[in-house]
Amino acid sequence: KWKFKKYNPEKGEFSISGQVKDMEVGINLSIPKIKAREYYQNPDLLVASAVINISSNGSTEPLKFTLQGPEGDSYNANSLAKWMEFIFVKGGCYQMGDTFGDGESDEKPFHEVCVDDFYMGKYEVTQKEWTEVMGSNPSYSKNRDNCPVEQVSYNDAQDFISRLNSKTGKNYRLPTEAEWEYAARSGGRSEKYSGGNNVDSVAWYDSNSGNKTHPVGQKEANGLGLYDMSGNVWEWCSDWYADDYYRKSPRDNPKGADSGQYRVLRGGSWNYSPQDLRASDRYRSYPDSRNDYVGFRVARTK
Repeated sequence: KWKFKKYNPEKGEFSISGQVKDMEVGINLSIPKIKAREYYQNPDLLVASAVINISSNGSTEPLKFTLQGPEGDSYNANSLAKWMEFIFVKGGCYQMGDTFGDGESDEKPFHEVCVDDFYMGKYEVTQKEWTEVMGSNPSYSKNRDNCPVEQVSYNDAQDFISRLNSKTGKNYRLPTEAEWEYAARSGGRSEKYSGGNNVDSVAWYDSNSGNKTHPVGQKEANGLGLYDMSGNVWEWCSDWYADDYYRKSPRDNPKGADSGQYRVLRGGSWNYSPQDLRASDRYRSYPDSRNDYVGFRVARTK
């Protein structure tokens, strides 16, 4: 394993240490400044990869490794897995709910909501990412690394996030319902689906999915660069669900009902109709329920 020792974002220099067989090895590596700036702004980016020839006893062994993630984290030297990417979402105010007039009663009334800055996962959590953190894959359709993990309950998602936070030292979480809709609508724009009004260009749903999930990021992104927020799998939010919540929701950073039976789901999935993929559509399920059309993505505040 390799571990970050020092990082200079201005010069683009890494200092890392690790162990090759029985030898302690220290390596200084420079990367382009543009990559250094990207890393400084978003430490979850894959920022460098390299092959170093290690000579020992007259033989040369190529060692592949990647540099990725926040300072202090360690990663397996030969793992080329890419960790989750995040998109910065600048906070703001928007009209949350059924602004198109074709929604359900729990989407009414539409009302002004304001959310603070946050980061949202660029993609739904994949089967590969889940397996790397949890050690096994609960998905109904397995061996599809880049497809979203499914058959995970709200409680399962929280367990994943807890372990991820322990591994990285960060504070990942599920998005609130208000954050989710704001991000899905490209920062609160008037969009029927996440990314526009043409469902086929942005989403996998019952008429085009072939009755299965698809690798993340194959449809068009929305205006923020987020993928699959409409379709593929439903996504857990942190809120308790209440069908009348919009009639009493606070304006600033609402977090859902104080208690309830169900947790909120958003976005629709591969086996649902376009009506259920609308950015304002609300769904719910028991916190311990698992289905092959339900997954999640993660968020963080900073």
